[in-house]
Amino acid sequence: MKRLNEILENVSFEGVIPDSTMIHGLTTDSREVKPGMLFFAIKGRTVDGHRFVDLAIDNGAVAVVVEQDFKTQRVPVIKVKNARKTLAVIADVFYDSPSSKFQLIGVTGTNGKTSVASLLFQLCRDQGKKCGLISTIKYQINEKEFDSKFTTPDVIKLQSLMAEMAKEHCEVVFMEVSSHAIDQGRIDGLEFDGALFTNITHDHLDYHGTFRHYIDTKKQFFDHLDADAVAIVNTDDKHGEYMLQNTKARSKSFALKRLADYKGKVLSNDLFGLQMRINDQEVFLKLTGLFNAYNMLAVFALASELNLVEEGKLLAAISGLKPIEGRMDVVSIKSKNALGIVDYAHTPDALKNVLNSITEFKRKKLITIIGCGGDRDRAKRPKMAKIAVQLSDLVIITSDNPRSENPEFILDEMEQGLSKEEKQSLIRITDRAQAIKTGIQFLGEQDILLVAGKGHEKYQEINGIKMPFDDKEKIKAFS
Repeated sequence: MKRLNEILENVSFEGVIPDSTMIHGLTTDSREVKPGMLFFAIKGRTVDGHRFVDLAIDNGAVAVVVEQDFKTQRVPVIKVKNARKTLAVIADVFYDSPSSKFQLIGVTGTNGKTSVASLLFQLCRDQGKKCGLISTIKYQINEKEFDSKFTTPDVIKLQSLMAEMAKEHCEVVFMEVSSHAIDQGRIDGLEFDGALFTNITHDHLDYHGTFRHYIDTKKQFFDHLDADAVAIVNTDDKHGEYMLQNTKARSKSFALKRLADYKGKVLSNDLFGLQMRINDQEVFLKLTGLFNAYNMLAVFALASELNLVEEGKLLAAISGLKPIEGRMDVVSIKSKNALGIVDYAHTPDALKNVLNSITEFKRKKLITIIGCGGDRDRAKRPKMAKIAVQLSDLVIITSDNPRSENPEFILDEMEQGLSKEEKQSLIRITDRAQAIKTGIQFLGEQDILLVAGKGHEKYQEINGIKMPFDDKEKIKAFS
């Protein structure tokens, strides 16, 4: 709870200096307004919050922030140029700048964000540190877990989460930073001590329009870092060095193929784990796949730069890290003497990485089950199907989260671009459960079934309804 004039100290606005009205909460949704709240009229892509200012006041808002002229005598009106950015500034003040009370590390990139952030959290928890995690899979404050709805929450939820983390004496917080969050100003006002870039490939073009805008949005995260922060990038990705241009932060690099501050080499890779050399020291890791070699190298680099683990104990500590749920998650299919693998791969590059990793140690046949989400980047659909067909012995295309789209239309688009010969190794089964059951039926001894796209998710979203669905549990049920 703060006074209105107190939380507006660093805000430029038009009008009379507001009074000392007590603000009990912040919101951008007029339906969620409770007495004593400050309402922000945000212009969204489809809805303009200015249409609901009167309703917000009727519901108990004691002041409103707007971008347009709005006449009322009922409550103070704060007119600003950008309500989103103003919300970020005010939320930080309202929650007492929680990000300044612990080390805050942001992880961005197309693939690997969840794994790297979760592995860092696991690493620090194993060392007895009090930690917070904000990820696609979950939000976690020490031992308390909460379901997550977005990769990066909205500004109000983010600041309130961090306030709770500060209250619980967290020493370090790891969070995924999505391109949507950067573009929408959701991370404005946060004080980052570290930023890590994993890679960038085509994704979210439904939102960003062009790949260049997507890249430049990611770069903004690094452009706004302070001089006392550290920026760590994957320089095997051609966009890694670009992320560091203009950043004031201390810059470090990691790579498997090029010279870097943190250089790694894969010595062996199988279903049981990775043997790696990191900066001339050998270590065995419980995670598998080339992409996890990058993830673990990123973890090693950031933990080293921020001294998250006592010097000399880091390699031993990362060797104890366990795989992340839904990321190369192996399930035994005993009835077939075969293996199932569940993975969140939902971009062309992520799918290619997972399939290449499996191909390295597959013994016989590889069957891949893959779909594409509805109301998302349509350009990647034929690419996903083509990659799957090229790197698998048999492919079953099926529903992912169709959301408001017709699942058959999504599968039609996935098939576009496949040759007549490629379609001969493809089966189309719209029902995801039936697709998994069929995939298992086709397995022989020592074959591998990859079920990709949903990973850790425990639901399938169809026409706005999230129904229980767990790929891993379905594999077990049909085995």
